[in-house]
Amino acid sequence: MTAHAADTLSADTPTHAVDVPRRARPFAKTQAPTSALIRLIAGRELAPTRKEYDNAVAALQDGDPAMDALVDWMYDYGPREARALFEQALAHGVEQVADCPAPLQVFFRGVEAEPAWLDRALLEDGARFIQGTGLTAAFVLRDLALMGGYLLSGFNQSLVLTGALNRGTARRVAETGKWWVDCTDVGGLAPGAAGVRTTLHVRLVHALVRRNLASREEWDSSEWGMPLCQIDMAATYLGFSVVMLGGLRKLGIPVTRRESRGVMHLWRYTCWLMGVQEQWLVDSEREGMVLLHHTFMTQSRPDWTSRELAQALAQEPLERSYAGGPRWQSLRRKLDYHRHLSVSQYFLGTEKMAQLGFQRISSWYPLLTLPLRAVGYSLQRFVPGLRGWQQRRGRRAQLAALAAMFGDQAQGVIQPGEDHPAHL
Repeated sequence: MTAHAADTLSADTPTHAVDVPRRARPFAKTQAPTSALIRLIAGRELAPTRKEYDNAVAALQDGDPAMDALVDWMYDYGPREARALFEQALAHGVEQVADCPAPLQVFFRGVEAEPAWLDRALLEDGARFIQGTGLTAAFVLRDLALMGGYLLSGFNQSLVLTGALNRGTARRVAETGKWWVDCTDVGGLAPGAAGVRTTLHVRLVHALVRRNLASREEWDSSEWGMPLCQIDMAATYLGFSVVMLGGLRKLGIPVTRRESRGVMHLWRYTCWLMGVQEQWLVDSEREGMVLLHHTFMTQSRPDWTSRELAQALAQEPLERSYAGGPRWQSLRRKLDYHRHLSVSQYFLGTEKMAQLGFQRISSWYPLLTLPLRAVGYSLQRFVPGLRGWQQRRGRRAQLAALAAMFGDQAQGVIQPGEDHPAHL
Protein backbone atom coordinates (compact mmCIF):
# COMPACT_ATOMS: atom_id res chain seq x y z
CA MET A 1 0.00 0.00 0.00
CA THR A 2 1.22 3.50 -0.82
CA ALA A 3 1.79 5.60 2.28
CA HIS A 4 -0.66 8.47 2.65
CA ALA A 5 2.11 10.96 3.29
CA ALA A 6 3.99 9.90 0.18
CA ASP A 7 1.09 10.44 -2.18
CA THR A 8 1.67 13.77 -3.91
CA LEU A 9 -1.63 13.90 -5.78
CA SER A 10 -4.14 16.55 -4.84
CA ALA A 11 -7.03 15.16 -2.82
CA ASP A 12 -9.39 17.02 -5.14
CA THR A 13 -7.94 15.76 -8.43
CA PRO A 14 -9.20 12.41 -9.76
CA THR A 15 -6.43 10.23 -11.17
CA HIS A 16 -8.79 8.91 -13.84
CA ALA A 17 -12.47 8.82 -14.61
CA VAL A 18 -14.17 6.39 -12.26
CA ASP A 19 -17.73 5.10 -12.63
CA VAL A 20 -18.70 4.95 -8.96
CA PRO A 21 -21.48 2.50 -8.01
CA ARG A 22 -24.02 4.16 -5.76
CA ARG A 23 -23.16 1.91 -2.82
CA ALA A 24 -19.81 3.74 -2.40
CA ARG A 25 -19.54 6.93 -0.38
CA PRO A 26 -18.55 10.13 -2.21
CA PHE A 27 -14.88 10.96 -1.87
CA ALA A 28 -15.53 14.05 0.27
CA LYS A 29 -17.29 11.95 2.90
CA THR A 30 -14.27 9.66 3.29
CA GLN A 31 -11.99 12.46 4.50
CA ALA A 32 -12.82 12.51 8.21
CA PRO A 33 -9.76 13.18 10.38
CA THR A 34 -8.13 10.28 12.20
CA SER A 35 -7.73 10.34 15.97
CA ALA A 36 -4.20 10.65 17.31
CA LEU A 37 -4.29 7.14 18.81
CA ILE A 38 -5.46 5.45 15.61
CA ARG A 39 -2.98 7.49 13.58
CA LEU A 40 -0.21 6.24 15.88
CA ILE A 41 -1.33 2.61 15.49
CA ALA A 42 -1.90 2.79 11.73
CA GLY A 43 1.10 4.98 11.02
CA ARG A 44 -0.93 7.37 8.85
CA GLU A 45 -4.31 8.97 8.31
CA LEU A 46 -7.01 6.40 7.63
CA ALA A 47 -8.69 8.63 5.04
CA PRO A 48 -7.77 7.55 1.52
CA THR A 49 -5.93 9.72 -0.95
CA ARG A 50 -7.78 10.43 -4.17
CA LYS A 51 -5.72 7.77 -5.93
CA GLU A 52 -6.53 5.18 -3.25
CA TYR A 53 -10.21 6.09 -3.42
CA ASP A 54 -10.30 5.77 -7.22
CA ASN A 55 -8.56 2.40 -7.08
CA ALA A 56 -10.94 1.07 -4.45
CA VAL A 57 -14.14 2.11 -6.21
CA ALA A 58 -12.76 0.90 -9.56
CA ALA A 59 -12.26 -2.50 -7.91
CA LEU A 60 -16.03 -2.67 -7.41
CA GLN A 61 -16.15 -3.47 -11.13
CA ASP A 62 -13.28 -6.00 -11.12
CA GLY A 63 -13.81 -9.74 -10.92
CA ASP A 64 -11.23 -12.53 -11.14
CA PRO A 65 -9.92 -12.37 -14.73
CA ALA A 66 -8.07 -15.70 -14.69
CA MET A 67 -10.95 -17.77 -13.28
CA ASP A 68 -13.62 -15.80 -15.13
CA ALA A 69 -11.82 -16.56 -18.41
CA LEU A 70 -11.61 -20.24 -17.47
CA VAL A 71 -15.36 -20.34 -16.76
CA ASP A 72 -16.05 -18.74 -20.15
CA TRP A 73 -13.99 -21.52 -21.72
CA MET A 74 -15.87 -24.15 -19.72
CA TYR A 75 -19.18 -23.01 -21.17
CA ASP A 76 -17.74 -23.02 -24.69
CA TYR A 77 -16.08 -26.42 -24.26
CA GLY A 78 -19.06 -28.09 -22.66
CA PRO A 79 -19.91 -27.36 -19.02
CA ARG A 80 -20.16 -30.90 -17.73
CA GLU A 81 -17.04 -32.18 -19.49
CA ALA A 82 -15.00 -29.10 -18.56
CA ARG A 83 -16.05 -29.33 -14.92
CA ALA A 84 -14.92 -32.96 -14.81
CA LEU A 85 -11.52 -32.00 -16.23
CA PHE A 86 -11.19 -29.18 -13.67
CA GLU A 87 -11.99 -31.54 -10.79
CA GLN A 88 -9.50 -34.08 -12.13
CA ALA A 89 -6.77 -31.47 -12.33
CA LEU A 90 -7.67 -30.23 -8.86
CA ALA A 91 -7.50 -33.69 -7.30
CA HIS A 92 -4.50 -35.16 -9.13
CA GLY A 93 -2.65 -32.30 -10.81
CA VAL A 94 -3.02 -30.88 -14.30
CA GLU A 95 -0.22 -33.12 -15.61
CA GLN A 96 -2.46 -36.14 -14.95
CA VAL A 97 -5.18 -34.84 -17.30
CA ALA A 98 -4.73 -36.62 -20.63
CA ASP A 99 -4.74 -34.24 -23.62
CA CYS A 100 -5.35 -31.39 -21.21
CA PRO A 101 -6.90 -28.36 -22.97
CA ALA A 102 -4.65 -25.31 -23.09
CA PRO A 103 -6.91 -22.98 -21.03
CA LEU A 104 -6.92 -25.46 -18.15
CA GLN A 105 -3.15 -25.82 -18.34
CA VAL A 106 -2.65 -22.06 -18.35
CA PHE A 107 -4.84 -21.58 -15.27
CA PHE A 108 -3.23 -24.31 -13.17
CA ARG A 109 0.31 -23.40 -14.23
CA GLY A 110 -0.45 -19.86 -13.03
CA VAL A 111 -1.56 -21.15 -9.63
CA GLU A 112 1.45 -23.48 -9.34
CA ALA A 113 3.89 -20.61 -10.03
CA GLU A 114 4.24 -19.49 -6.42
CA PRO A 115 4.65 -15.75 -5.80
CA ALA A 116 8.18 -14.58 -5.06
CA TRP A 117 7.14 -13.29 -1.65
CA LEU A 118 5.85 -16.64 -0.35
CA ASP A 119 7.52 -17.80 2.90
CA ARG A 120 6.34 -21.27 3.89
CA ALA A 121 7.88 -21.01 7.35
CA LEU A 122 5.63 -18.02 8.02
CA LEU A 123 2.62 -20.01 6.77
CA GLU A 124 3.42 -22.67 9.38
CA ASP A 125 3.74 -20.04 12.11
CA GLY A 126 0.36 -18.62 11.19
CA ALA A 127 -1.32 -22.03 11.14
CA ARG A 128 0.09 -23.06 14.53
CA PHE A 129 -0.95 -19.81 16.14
CA ILE A 130 -4.50 -20.04 14.74
CA GLN A 131 -4.84 -23.63 15.92
CA GLY A 132 -3.68 -22.63 19.40
CA THR A 133 -6.42 -20.03 19.72
CA GLY A 134 -9.02 -22.81 19.76
CA LEU A 135 -12.63 -21.68 19.79
CA THR A 136 -11.71 -18.08 20.49
CA ALA A 137 -10.76 -17.55 16.84
CA ALA A 138 -14.02 -19.17 15.76
CA PHE A 139 -15.99 -16.84 18.02
CA VAL A 140 -14.23 -13.78 16.60
CA LEU A 141 -14.73 -14.84 12.99
CA ARG A 142 -18.37 -15.79 13.45
CA ASP A 143 -19.61 -13.22 15.95
CA LEU A 144 -17.55 -10.20 14.93
CA ALA A 145 -16.33 -10.59 11.33
CA LEU A 146 -19.38 -12.38 9.92
CA MET A 147 -22.12 -10.89 12.08
CA GLY A 148 -20.59 -7.42 11.85
CA GLY A 149 -20.08 -7.85 8.12
CA TYR A 150 -23.84 -8.07 7.65
CA LEU A 151 -24.01 -4.39 8.63
CA LEU A 152 -22.27 -3.62 5.32
CA SER A 153 -25.19 -4.35 3.06
CA GLY A 154 -23.17 -4.13 -0.14
CA PHE A 155 -21.80 -7.54 0.80
CA ASN A 156 -25.24 -8.99 1.26
CA GLN A 157 -26.70 -8.71 -2.22
CA SER A 158 -24.84 -11.72 -3.62
CA LEU A 159 -25.96 -13.78 -0.62
CA VAL A 160 -29.58 -12.75 -1.11
CA LEU A 161 -29.70 -13.58 -4.82
CA THR A 162 -27.96 -16.94 -4.33
CA GLY A 163 -30.62 -17.92 -1.81
CA ALA A 164 -28.62 -17.56 1.40
CA LEU A 165 -31.73 -16.27 3.21
CA ASN A 166 -33.58 -19.53 2.69
CA ARG A 167 -31.04 -22.26 1.87
CA GLY A 168 -29.77 -23.00 5.35
CA THR A 169 -27.37 -20.74 7.19
CA ALA A 170 -26.03 -23.65 9.24
CA ARG A 171 -24.78 -25.48 6.16
CA ARG A 172 -23.23 -22.32 4.69
CA VAL A 173 -21.37 -21.52 7.93
CA ALA A 174 -20.21 -25.13 8.23
CA GLU A 175 -18.85 -25.15 4.67
CA THR A 176 -16.92 -21.95 5.33
CA GLY A 177 -15.59 -23.55 8.50
CA LYS A 178 -14.40 -26.59 6.55
CA TRP A 179 -12.49 -24.36 4.12
CA TRP A 180 -10.99 -22.44 7.06
CA VAL A 181 -9.85 -25.63 8.78
CA ASP A 182 -8.28 -26.92 5.56
CA CYS A 183 -6.37 -23.66 5.07
CA THR A 184 -5.16 -23.47 8.68
CA ASP A 185 -3.81 -27.01 8.85
CA VAL A 186 -0.05 -27.18 9.23
CA GLY A 187 0.95 -27.97 5.65
CA GLY A 188 -2.59 -27.26 4.46
CA LEU A 189 -1.35 -24.83 1.83
CA ALA A 190 1.43 -27.05 0.46
CA PRO A 191 1.13 -27.91 -3.26
CA GLY A 192 -1.84 -30.23 -3.72
CA ALA A 193 -2.88 -30.07 -0.05
CA ALA A 194 -6.49 -29.78 1.10
CA GLY A 195 -6.35 -26.03 1.70
CA VAL A 196 -5.21 -25.38 -1.86
CA ARG A 197 -7.82 -27.72 -3.34
CA THR A 198 -10.76 -26.31 -1.39
CA THR A 199 -9.64 -22.73 -2.06
CA LEU A 200 -9.55 -23.32 -5.81
CA HIS A 201 -12.88 -25.11 -5.62
CA VAL A 202 -14.45 -22.12 -3.85
CA ARG A 203 -12.78 -19.79 -6.37
CA LEU A 204 -14.54 -21.63 -9.20
CA VAL A 205 -17.88 -21.38 -7.39
CA HIS A 206 -17.35 -17.64 -6.93
CA ALA A 207 -16.72 -17.21 -10.66
CA LEU A 208 -19.83 -19.19 -11.55
CA VAL A 209 -21.92 -17.10 -9.17
CA ARG A 210 -20.38 -13.91 -10.56
CA ARG A 211 -21.24 -14.90 -14.12
CA ASN A 212 -24.78 -15.92 -13.20
CA LEU A 213 -25.67 -12.88 -11.08
CA ALA A 214 -24.15 -10.35 -13.47
CA SER A 215 -26.47 -11.63 -16.20
CA ARG A 216 -29.65 -11.37 -14.14
CA GLU A 217 -32.07 -8.47 -14.32
CA GLU A 218 -32.24 -8.28 -10.52
CA TRP A 219 -28.56 -7.38 -10.32
CA ASP A 220 -28.11 -3.60 -10.55
CA SER A 221 -24.45 -3.02 -11.40
CA SER A 222 -24.89 0.76 -11.18
CA GLU A 223 -25.82 0.25 -7.52
CA TRP A 224 -23.66 -2.72 -6.47
CA GLY A 225 -20.84 -2.99 -9.00
CA MET A 226 -19.77 -6.50 -9.99
CA PRO A 227 -20.88 -9.48 -7.89
CA LEU A 228 -18.07 -10.86 -5.71
CA CYS A 229 -15.79 -8.06 -6.83
CA GLN A 230 -12.14 -7.54 -5.90
CA ILE A 231 -12.73 -5.01 -3.13
CA ASP A 232 -15.29 -7.29 -1.45
CA MET A 233 -12.92 -10.25 -1.68
CA ALA A 234 -10.17 -8.12 -0.14
CA ALA A 235 -12.44 -7.06 2.71
CA THR A 236 -13.36 -10.69 3.35
CA TYR A 237 -9.75 -11.80 3.58
CA LEU A 238 -8.99 -8.93 5.96
CA GLY A 239 -11.78 -10.26 8.15
CA PHE A 240 -9.93 -13.56 8.49
CA SER A 241 -6.67 -11.78 9.31
CA VAL A 242 -6.84 -8.21 10.62
CA VAL A 243 -10.27 -8.47 12.24
CA MET A 244 -9.45 -11.85 13.77
CA LEU A 245 -6.17 -10.60 15.27
CA GLY A 246 -7.82 -7.51 16.74
CA GLY A 247 -10.68 -9.56 18.13
CA LEU A 248 -8.33 -12.09 19.72
CA ARG A 249 -6.54 -9.32 21.58
CA LYS A 250 -9.83 -7.90 22.81
CA LEU A 251 -10.73 -11.36 24.15
CA GLY A 252 -7.46 -11.60 26.08
CA ILE A 253 -5.10 -13.44 23.74
CA PRO A 254 -1.77 -11.63 23.28
CA VAL A 255 -0.31 -11.69 19.76
CA THR A 256 3.41 -11.37 19.10
CA ARG A 257 4.83 -9.60 16.06
CA ARG A 258 5.90 -12.93 14.55
CA GLU A 259 2.46 -14.45 15.11
CA SER A 260 0.80 -11.43 13.50
CA ARG A 261 3.12 -11.70 10.50
CA GLY A 262 2.37 -15.43 10.22
CA VAL A 263 -1.40 -14.94 10.22
CA MET A 264 -1.21 -12.09 7.73
CA HIS A 265 1.06 -14.13 5.46
CA LEU A 266 -1.16 -17.21 5.61
CA TRP A 267 -4.21 -15.26 4.50
CA ARG A 268 -2.22 -13.26 1.97
CA TYR A 269 -1.27 -16.49 0.21
CA THR A 270 -4.68 -18.10 0.64
CA CYS A 271 -6.36 -15.13 -0.99
CA TRP A 272 -3.75 -14.98 -3.74
CA LEU A 273 -4.90 -18.54 -4.51
CA MET A 274 -8.49 -17.28 -4.28
CA GLY A 275 -7.87 -14.74 -7.03
CA VAL A 276 -7.40 -11.53 -5.03
CA GLN A 277 -5.11 -9.24 -7.02
CA GLU A 278 -1.64 -8.33 -5.75
CA GLN A 279 -2.52 -4.67 -5.16
CA TRP A 280 -4.95 -5.75 -2.41
CA LEU A 281 -2.58 -8.17 -0.66
CA VAL A 282 -0.74 -6.60 2.27
CA ASP A 283 2.26 -7.71 4.34
CA SER A 284 1.45 -6.33 7.75
CA GLU A 285 -1.43 -5.93 10.14
CA ARG A 286 -0.90 -2.16 10.07
CA GLU A 287 -1.30 -2.02 6.28
CA GLY A 288 -4.31 -4.29 6.62
CA MET A 289 -6.01 -1.92 9.06
CA VAL A 290 -5.72 0.93 6.56
CA LEU A 291 -6.94 -1.17 3.65
CA LEU A 292 -9.86 -2.51 5.71
CA HIS A 293 -10.93 1.05 6.44
CA HIS A 294 -10.75 1.84 2.73
CA THR A 295 -13.00 -1.12 1.90
CA PHE A 296 -15.62 0.24 4.30
CA MET A 297 -16.05 3.36 2.18
CA THR A 298 -17.32 1.19 -0.68
CA GLN A 299 -20.06 -0.30 1.48
CA SER A 300 -23.66 0.76 1.89
CA ARG A 301 -25.50 1.15 5.19
CA PRO A 302 -27.45 -1.61 6.99
CA ASP A 303 -30.80 -2.53 5.43
CA TRP A 304 -33.35 -5.33 5.63
CA THR A 305 -30.80 -7.87 4.37
CA SER A 306 -28.58 -7.05 7.36
CA ARG A 307 -31.35 -7.98 9.78
CA GLU A 308 -32.47 -11.09 7.90
CA LEU A 309 -28.97 -12.54 7.60
CA ALA A 310 -28.07 -11.66 11.19
CA GLN A 311 -31.20 -13.30 12.58
CA ALA A 312 -30.53 -16.44 10.54
CA LEU A 313 -26.94 -16.60 11.81
CA ALA A 314 -28.10 -16.14 15.40
CA GLN A 315 -30.37 -19.18 15.05
CA GLU A 316 -27.63 -21.41 13.60
CA PRO A 317 -26.44 -22.91 16.96
CA LEU A 318 -29.95 -24.26 17.54
CA GLU A 319 -29.42 -26.61 14.57
CA ARG A 320 -26.13 -28.13 15.76
CA SER A 321 -25.65 -31.78 16.63
CA TYR A 322 -23.11 -32.43 19.37
CA ALA A 323 -21.21 -35.62 20.10
CA GLY A 324 -22.26 -37.69 23.10
CA GLY A 325 -25.85 -38.59 22.34
CA PRO A 326 -29.14 -36.72 22.74
CA ARG A 327 -29.08 -36.15 26.49
CA TRP A 328 -27.72 -32.61 26.62
CA GLN A 329 -28.30 -31.51 23.02
CA SER A 330 -31.02 -28.93 23.75
CA LEU A 331 -29.11 -27.36 26.64
CA ARG A 332 -25.86 -27.13 24.67
CA ARG A 333 -27.63 -25.56 21.70
CA LYS A 334 -29.25 -22.90 23.86
CA LEU A 335 -25.97 -22.24 25.67
CA ASP A 336 -24.11 -21.72 22.39
CA TYR A 337 -26.94 -19.54 21.07
CA HIS A 338 -26.58 -17.18 24.04
CA ARG A 339 -22.77 -17.36 24.08
CA HIS A 340 -22.50 -16.27 20.46
CA LEU A 341 -24.93 -13.39 20.90
CA SER A 342 -23.05 -12.20 23.98
CA VAL A 343 -19.80 -12.14 22.01
CA SER A 344 -21.43 -10.15 19.20
CA GLN A 345 -22.78 -7.69 21.78
CA TYR A 346 -19.30 -7.34 23.29
CA PHE A 347 -17.73 -6.47 19.94
CA LEU A 348 -20.49 -4.59 18.13
CA GLY A 349 -22.25 -2.71 20.92
CA THR A 350 -25.91 -1.94 21.50
CA GLU A 351 -26.44 0.44 18.57
CA LYS A 352 -25.07 -1.91 15.91
CA MET A 353 -26.83 -4.91 17.43
CA ALA A 354 -30.10 -2.94 17.24
CA GLN A 355 -29.41 -2.30 13.54
CA LEU A 356 -29.19 -6.09 13.16
CA GLY A 357 -32.52 -6.53 14.90
CA PHE A 358 -31.38 -7.51 18.41
CA GLN A 359 -32.44 -5.99 21.70
CA ARG A 360 -29.76 -5.22 24.28
CA ILE A 361 -27.90 -8.37 25.29
CA SER A 362 -25.43 -8.96 28.11
CA SER A 363 -21.78 -9.54 27.18
CA TRP A 364 -21.55 -12.10 29.95
CA TYR A 365 -19.49 -14.77 28.20
CA PRO A 366 -16.49 -12.73 27.02
CA LEU A 367 -16.39 -10.76 30.27
CA LEU A 368 -16.39 -13.92 32.38
CA THR A 369 -13.77 -15.75 30.34
CA LEU A 370 -11.37 -12.96 29.37
CA PRO A 371 -9.27 -12.93 32.59
CA LEU A 372 -8.67 -16.69 32.52
CA ARG A 373 -7.85 -16.58 28.82
CA ALA A 374 -5.40 -13.71 29.28
CA VAL A 375 -3.57 -15.51 32.05
CA GLY A 376 -3.51 -18.88 30.29
CA TYR A 377 -2.23 -17.56 26.98
CA SER A 378 0.36 -15.33 28.68
CA LEU A 379 1.77 -18.33 30.56
CA GLN A 380 2.52 -20.02 27.24
CA ARG A 381 5.40 -17.59 26.81
CA PHE A 382 7.13 -18.93 29.90
CA VAL A 383 6.12 -22.57 30.52
CA PRO A 384 7.91 -25.12 28.29
CA GLY A 385 5.54 -27.35 26.37
CA LEU A 386 2.41 -25.37 27.20
CA ARG A 387 2.16 -23.78 23.78
CA GLY A 388 2.29 -27.11 21.96
CA TRP A 389 -0.31 -28.54 24.33
CA GLN A 390 -2.60 -25.56 23.72
CA GLN A 391 -2.16 -25.91 19.96
CA ARG A 392 -3.26 -29.57 20.07
CA ARG A 393 -6.10 -28.81 22.48
CA GLY A 394 -7.24 -25.80 20.45
CA ARG A 395 -7.30 -27.75 17.21
CA ARG A 396 -9.35 -30.55 18.77
CA ALA A 397 -11.89 -27.95 19.90
CA GLN A 398 -12.05 -26.41 16.42
CA LEU A 399 -12.58 -29.81 14.79
CA ALA A 400 -15.25 -30.75 17.33
CA ALA A 401 -17.10 -27.48 16.64
CA LEU A 402 -16.92 -28.14 12.91
CA ALA A 403 -18.32 -31.65 13.42
CA ALA A 404 -21.19 -30.22 15.47
CA MET A 405 -22.08 -27.81 12.66
CA PHE A 406 -22.15 -30.59 10.04
CA GLY A 407 -23.92 -33.11 12.28
CA ASP A 408 -24.69 -36.26 10.30
CA GLN A 409 -23.82 -34.64 6.96
CA ALA A 410 -20.53 -35.29 5.21
CA GLN A 411 -18.02 -32.49 5.69
CA GLY A 412 -17.18 -30.55 2.55
CA VAL A 413 -17.23 -27.19 0.82
CA ILE A 414 -20.08 -25.99 -1.34
CA GLN A 415 -21.35 -28.40 -4.01
CA PRO A 416 -23.99 -26.41 -5.93
CA GLY A 417 -27.14 -28.22 -6.94
CA GLU A 418 -28.97 -27.72 -10.21
CA ASP A 419 -31.02 -24.83 -8.82
CA HIS A 420 -28.00 -22.93 -7.51
CA PRO A 421 -26.47 -20.01 -9.47
CA ALA A 422 -23.06 -21.69 -9.31
CA HIS A 423 -24.25 -24.88 -10.96
CA LEU A 424 -22.29 -25.72 -14.10
